[in-house]
Amino acid sequence: MSLRHAMLGLLSAGPASGYDLLKTFELSLENVWPATQSQLYAELGRLAKEGLVRVAAEGPRGRKEYEITEEGRAELRHWLVEVPPTMSRRSDMLLRVFFLDQVGADAARGYLERLAERAVHEHDQLLGIREFVIGQGGDALRLYGDIALEWGLRLTAAQREWAEWAAARMAELEPEKAGRPRAE
Repeated sequence: MSLRHAMLGLLSAGPASGYDLLKTFELSLENVWPATQSQLYAELGRLAKEGLVRVAAEGPRGRKEYEITEEGRAELRHWLVEVPPTMSRRSDMLLRVFFLDQVGADAARGYLERLAERAVHEHDQLLGIREFVIGQGGDALRLYGDIALEWGLRLTAAQREWAEWAAARMAELEPEKAGRPRAE
């Protein structure tokens, strides 16, 4: 997913200012595709320059409200149904697991336990935004937001369960092989 398509998707629900987009992004899309305020505003400028969005209204203090153009809708539709999603298989977290034999068993178990705690924390954060998502009414954005949220909830639950299982597996190793630094 690209930031441009996230912005087009948000604007497809209706016109919004950069500030409005930022707040909606922080409460919803940030969990799937984090971005900074400067990135969001820069992307709005690029989208306007390319004719995918336009300024629909201007208010006090330079406030601009943007709306998606037909070209923007066409680009969003193209990306949604014709461009295959990137299914990245890289995982910094799992790469570390492969090399946990380089640290002691306690350190390895601690790493896995921290992963479980992190998954619980992320799960709780997602539960915290559920009220916002559900409170958005019965529109399509709420429905699809809820579907995406459910994926995150299931993923974090699975991550917690896996990390707890992996930490428990550490007890199966012989103490002297459970994770000692290799000789240099």
